[in-house]
Amino acid sequence: MVAPNLLVVMGPTSSGKSFIAEKLAEEIGAPIINADAFQIYRGMDIGTAKPKDTRAYQLLDIRNPDEEFGVGEFVLLASDLLHAYYREGRSVILVGGTGLYIRALLEQYQDLLPSPPAELRSRISEMELSDVISELSTLAPEVTSSIDLKNEVRVRRALEKAACNQEPLQFSLPPFLTTKIGIIPTPENSIDKIKQRTKEMFQNGWVAEVKELLNQGYRSENPGFRALGYRAIVQHIQESGNEVDLIERIECDTVKYAKRQRTWLRAEPNLIVYSEVSEAYDAVAPKLLK
Repeated sequence: MVAPNLLVVMGPTSSGKSFIAEKLAEEIGAPIINADAFQIYRGMDIGTAKPKDTRAYQLLDIRNPDEEFGVGEFVLLASDLLHAYYREGRSVILVGGTGLYIRALLEQYQDLLPSPPAELRSRISEMELSDVISELSTLAPEVTSSIDLKNEVRVRRALEKAACNQEPLQFSLPPFLTTKIGIIPTPENSIDKIKQRTKEMFQNGWVAEVKELLNQGYRSENPGFRALGYRAIVQHIQESGNEVDLIERIECDTVKYAKRQRTWLRAEPNLIVYSEVSEAYDAVAPKLLK
């Protein structure tokens, strides 16, 4: 029996990776596994460019914005889905802009730890950063000296790991025929696409979406609000800021983020790079459709 295909589609934000994933998924009848760290959050649709038709997708809308979700949880959920689809002989498309999720899954990282107990995570989240650093220095001085102490998220995660004596997660992947492509537009094209998409997000009601999340009781400190633009919009709402300035700020932040994604992708193992969606489709579709 010929093994089914696993097509992995990567790329910076606004590159068109979701378009090609959905087009190919429809043509070959494949499910899509989401690998975007923020499309997993319910109610955060416009600002995360969540697909309008979610029927083909797995791992969308599986957490509330105030719930943590990380790479360890992702690899367990995604690997379980891949095993199930492999047993059915089905090809699968994995798509997303969170490079760490995809690399950890495909390279089968062996040092990922389970999520810490809820009580521990709650205690650490309520601590002052200086107290977190102090406790981390006591429990794991070698970690304290090797990480950026200004990166609050990383410091808190480091303390969670140090305070838990947990065994690494165990997961595996079935032997799909794997193809990994990256759609990486030129920086100029990327900037144009980012500006166009950002303006469309505002036209489609992004500010209203954030207001609704705040009305539901969520706050900018919640994990989901780490998604690009959400905290800036909360500040805009609270301060009655100028929307033109807000859009320009988010465009700028998104362009910087896309640059970091391109840097990450340059080091991605076995990645076949295309600069245009049409180029990628023409190269990949015949192999999947035969």
